Amino acid sequence: MTTYLPPDVQAGLDAARKRAVQSSNRFRVQAGDETYPVLRAWQGGFAVEADGAPHLRGLVDLYDGPKHLSRCLIVASEEENGEMRFELKRATDARETQPVDFERDPQAPVALIEKA
Repeated sequence: MTTYLPPDVQAGLDAARKRAVQSSNRFRVQAGDETYPVLRAWQGGFAVEADGAPHLRGLVDLYDGPKHLSRCLIVASEEENGEMRFELKRATDARETQPVDFERDPQAPVALIEKA
């Protein structure tokens, strides 16, 4: 049996595969006002479509749907098979509250009740 496919059939299969990955993946990267869908992510990096994304560099925000996951310092690594790969130089987890520069006493009162 042969594994040869005509070029137009192979291009159609590749396009369908990309659409399936993009619709099933909710990860996205935001650089300034621009947002790019993440095709795949791994420990220490991620990949976006090479056609739609420029060579990003610097600080970007990584999201899972509406949830802000982290702020990352990235650099473009390589382009291969229609994907642009980026390496994470630093990734800081996003938090709901601001970090404090002092130790909080675990026995401290939560609120002050005034005398009636």
